[in-house]
Amino acid sequence: MNISEIMKQDGKRLQDVLGLDEREARIEVQCLLQGLLRVSRSYLMTYPERELDMDELQRHMELMKRRLNGEPVAYLLGEREFFGHVFRVTKDTLIPRPDTELLVELVMKHAREHSSILDMGTGSGAIAISIALARKDLRVVAIDASQAALDVAIANAMRLAADNVRFLKSDWFSALSGERFDIIASNPPYVEMEDPHLKDISFEPSSALVSGCDGLDDIRRIVAGARAHLNPGGWLMLEHGYDQAEGVRALLMEAGFREVSSSKDISGIERVSMGRA
Repeated sequence: MNISEIMKQDGKRLQDVLGLDEREARIEVQCLLQGLLRVSRSYLMTYPERELDMDELQRHMELMKRRLNGEPVAYLLGEREFFGHVFRVTKDTLIPRPDTELLVELVMKHAREHSSILDMGTGSGAIAISIALARKDLRVVAIDASQAALDVAIANAMRLAADNVRFLKSDWFSALSGERFDIIASNPPYVEMEDPHLKDISFEPSSALVSGCDGLDDIRRIVAGARAHLNPGGWLMLEHGYDQAEGVRALLMEAGFREVSSSKDISGIERVSMGRA
């Protein structure tokens, strides 16, 4: 079976089983073939008649079976691009999403020269490492309660040569005694416990997704503890769900933050809310 035949056959299967549109299905099959064959997208377009040998075809069929069962492409490939860099991901980390690039942009917009940045719940390290690579003058600390996630983040930092990031195991602020920062940024768990969409992301770690009945339990903890770890005039920036901006702004104002506002992501949804100590 050649590349063209696989593209057509498996694209249709993804549409029928997972409900993807034609473009999404085509991109996913391309990604799987690129990862399997270690070739570029242009190679697939240039050599559609290229036949897969039996071993390649078997491995592709195994990947497709897992994808048709709902496993995300990023886990199948073991990587995901974010902010222009390729990050390794495992089932111990969330898959970095384009919406979160807004948080990175806001941190860099408000960071002064030599600012100290704290990334809370770093996961794969995508936020902290992207900031560190873009601004070598910044001191970045990245924390996570999961040692397995930290191991992935540390490996990503080493591979991408992000040498201005320090990683620390911490359940939110528990291991940060006395440390203060100019900016605290976080993409914490914010999904409601009974959210019906959880079935669509069931392969990702629930501890990094779910946060109480209204999805705001972890954000409450971060807001409550942040001022003790912010320098005067420092910023707290929080990614949240599509319908949580008003609630997060209220929490920030109740905790005494000023200049409270929300910023919209690439889809026009209020995705990050922030306030100043």
